[in-house]
Amino acid sequence: MPKKKSAPAHKPKAVKRPSSTGANVFNAEERAAMRDRVQEVKAERAGQTTGQGGNALVLDKIGAMAEPDRALGRKLHDLIMASAPNLTPRLWYGMPSYARDGDVVCFFQPAQRFKTRYATLGFSDKAKLDDGNVWATGFAVRQLTAADEPRIVALIKKAVG
Repeated sequence: MPKKKSAPAHKPKAVKRPSSTGANVFNAEERAAMRDRVQEVKAERAGQTTGQGGNALVLDKIGAMAEPDRALGRKLHDLIMASAPNLTPRLWYGMPSYARDGDVVCFFQPAQRFKTRYATLGFSDKAKLDDGNVWATGFAVRQLTAADEPRIVALIKKAVG
């Protein structure tokens, strides 16, 4: 008669695998940005972001930032609004952005938003920055001096065409 096999003394631990539902794929900052975007879409549908409402939301968001992001955000906001008054300020994933006909053209990503060492002035695919086959769509910003302003203004003007 064959011997009966005994059960192992311990049960092997299950191997954790990434879920196909996307759980734990995004970090906390990315999840916060997505929650911000959901709230922005709800506000847009309720008509709360049109006209001066969007500008007030952007200025409030900038005002709530810690330094040096707050100073950079205010300066960039002023430069963008002065050089492209046809752009409409709005929030986009919780970041100040500037849109034409509802499409974001450029945005300010504060360094503290994703815990990076520099803020970013970014441009979407709606920006007209095309230059041959390769061109930049994001620019690191650590500080803005008077010498930097003409370059920013030129980028904004080129982006809106």
